[in-house]
Amino acid sequence: MTATSPSRPDARLATLDDLERLLADLEAGDAQLRLGRRSRQVLSALVGMPQQAAMSSISDLAERLGVSPSTLSRLAQRLGFDGFAGLQAVFRRHVTEGAHFYSEQVSRLLEGEQDDDALGRLTRLGRQESANLGDLVAGMDGEALTRAARRLVDARRVRIHGRRQFASLASFMAYGLGMLRPDAATLDAAGHGIADALAQLDDNDVLVVMSAFPYTPSVLTAAQVAARQGVPVIALTDAASSPLARAADERFAVPNHSLFFSNAMCAFMLLTEGLLSEAAGLLGEAGLASLERRERMIDELGDAL
Repeated sequence: MTATSPSRPDARLATLDDLERLLADLEAGDAQLRLGRRSRQVLSALVGMPQQAAMSSISDLAERLGVSPSTLSRLAQRLGFDGFAGLQAVFRRHVTEGAHFYSEQVSRLLEGEQDDDALGRLTRLGRQESANLGDLVAGMDGEALTRAARRLVDARRVRIHGRRQFASLASFMAYGLGMLRPDAATLDAAGHGIADALAQLDDNDVLVVMSAFPYTPSVLTAAQVAARQGVPVIALTDAASSPLARAADERFAVPNHSLFFSNAMCAFMLLTEGLLSEAAGLLGEAGLASLERRERMIDELGDAL
């Protein structure tokens, strides 16, 4: 496969779908084009955040991805574009022609609207997070959501693993699921180490992992080890092409594109709440009984504790 200029009508890399297919071909070893591991990671990250790739300057994107602007320029040239502007045009067309933002909002963002006060910047961030939430719901596979919730309900044990900023989300999910069913916890809740915790799991259990670019190595390794020993894995990540998704039985690509200095978390939280709500619905009376037992325990022990 030879990448050509995006200005040509027969361009092979004229759309976001073309870039996604290229990533799939690269992963399968079917692409004529060769990219190094780091270049593939950067391209995957860009494909996973099309709004940010469309709106941001090359320097802002480079800083977010932990690379130099020249790395992005070289990647664009390897793909057959004259420079990064050509590659960015693919993402801009996707954003302006797609259903990701209202057209007025997209125009403001692409024109580089700069707010000079805290409220203005918060408003801008709120718009971007609202778009993430809308994109998540619009792109959600309802059957996959139900399957994943069913796994959370039926598994003998559920373990949840996230590091860095995802550690708080993992704790939230473990807490919420623990309100509905027994034996749901973060992976290393006992403090004996990740390896020991993974060794206790088998195909009757479920491991939920969560991470976004740049993917936390320990979370990726945990998912790969669990998959090799037959443990079902549910991944909450940022792109269908992420290495975490490839190790999972059920995978959810969560939009997290914003000007926040790290990964935006609102859509990840919405998905987690959605999975917990679906699990509660599937549990029915059993889930309600678990909540009632918890409430009685709180009433009995509240004063003493």
